[in-house]
Amino acid sequence: MDAFSPFKGNGTSLFNSDALVPNPVRYPIYHIQAPSLIPGLKDNYLALLAPIVAYWAYSLFFYVLDLDIFEWPSKYRIHESEEMRSKNLASPWDVFLAVVFQHVVQTVLGVFWLDESGKNTRNHLEDMRQLSMQVSWIIINLLGHDRGSAFLQASGQKMIPWLYWWGIPIVQFLFAIFIIDTWQYFIHRAMHINKTLYKYLHSVHHRLYVPYAYGALYNNPLEGFIMDSLGAAISEYLSGSTNRQATVLFVLSTLKTVDDHCGYRLPWDPFQILCRNNADYHDIHHQALSTTLANLGSSVGTSYSARV
Repeated sequence: MDAFSPFKGNGTSLFNSDALVPNPVRYPIYHIQAPSLIPGLKDNYLALLAPIVAYWAYSLFFYVLDLDIFEWPSKYRIHESEEMRSKNLASPWDVFLAVVFQHVVQTVLGVFWLDESGKNTRNHLEDMRQLSMQVSWIIINLLGHDRGSAFLQASGQKMIPWLYWWGIPIVQFLFAIFIIDTWQYFIHRAMHINKTLYKYLHSVHHRLYVPYAYGALYNNPLEGFIMDSLGAAISEYLSGSTNRQATVLFVLSTLKTVDDHCGYRLPWDPFQILCRNNADYHDIHHQALSTTLANLGSSVGTSYSARV
């Protein structure tokens, strides 16, 4: 049967949209058909473990730079090590313990939040058929019967797999990033505008006058739960991400927050190239608010320049 041979149903011309779907399914280069990415480790647990490993591995990289083993990092360092030791109000050990505690909290939340199947055990062929029906209906109604049929016949067999394997996942990822960023922006802003929230919650984070990589998640535990853990869970849910998509989302957002607090202006750092809200920005933000924790009436928002 031709892909667009019409047949009558309920008085309406319908089309064989199934012909737009390759059978057998052709998987993209990134897809792994195995039930889990790492044998013996379920994907929902990988989504919890991977960001923690990423956090400490990336922090270790910047910690090594702070040891002055190499000469070249010093020209990109925002603050000297002595300034960090003398001006910060929290000891490295206190920071380490607080971050470990937050990782424990977010892991416990994730165990109950992330479904074991995580939408990974889906029937791709059936899902693509459903997508092809929806796309065909939209295009026929937008372009009309003849033009829509011609377009689908010419491009449909390439468009449906691309949308399924690339277009929709990319939109899901960008939407998830938007949710996390928006959630954290307004929670962070509220922490600075409201004197009580700042005094009892967010002032803990600003005990680091000179931020450094593994201090990125140094927070009051309640703030860490609301801003980071809960925000990530909401983003994963609203975007409809699978556990594997969630793993990518959580790892990249973790690397970004570590990079924001790293204390270095690295010219080849992709996070600092792509985002104005970077290490320079956070350095100004921490200095402006950590100079005195007693000045709780200062409403500063989050609108500092990224330039120093």
